[in-house]
Amino acid sequence: MPLEWRLSRTMFRADEIVTLRQLCITPGRMFEPGKYIVGDLPDIAFEMGLVEALPPVRGNSADIDSPPVQ
Repeated sequence: MPLEWRLSRTMFRADEIVTLRQLCITPGRMFEPGKYIVGDLPDIAFEMGLVEALPPVRGNSADIDSPPVQ
């Protein structure tokens, strides 16, 4: 018997940014793949496993140089 992978919105913070991997169509709206705030996505996107957490940023933000001003 295969295992079913189900996610829940409660696994993420409400203000966290996640990646929607596939198109998600609801009766009221169509969500294109991309980055969204957790609170903006419907529950069905999480239940169908279409949402992934963004990978953590490596290093300190202070180590990242800002682009030169021209």
